[in-house]
Amino acid sequence: MKKYILAALAVSVLATPVLAQDRRSDNNSRYEQRHDNRAEARADRRDDRRDYRSDRRDDRRDYRNDRRNDRQDYRRWSKGQRFDSRYARNYRVVDYRSYHLRPAPRGYRWVQSGNDAVMVGITTGIIAAVIAGAIN
Repeated sequence: MKKYILAALAVSVLATPVLAQDRRSDNNSRYEQRHDNRAEARADRRDDRRDYRSDRRDDRRDYRNDRRNDRQDYRRWSKGQRFDSRYARNYRVVDYRSYHLRPAPRGYRWVQSGNDAVMVGITTGIIAAVIAGAIN
């Protein structure tokens, strides 16, 4: 009985690297193919961007003013959206008592975005409630 167990153990030890090597080479070729396709797509996008920029340089408008106006615009949040503080104007965590808001349940907090009070999940970033104009 010992001979059969030792023989089976020896075969499994010798066969494992051979089987693993075949799988790795197959996965690497798939990875390389996907990587090449993504690199081509990125190069195409880069070319498109360069064309767009060169067209824009011909226009003599001052684009700095447009960027300033974009910063003043902010998102209109609604329940169920994912909150991202980069798009919130005047973002900060607020104390619910100072603005007469109901206490946020465990795992949520009130934040300010512009004049709106937004209840956001701490871990998920999902909006649970929006009170427009609550903060003056």
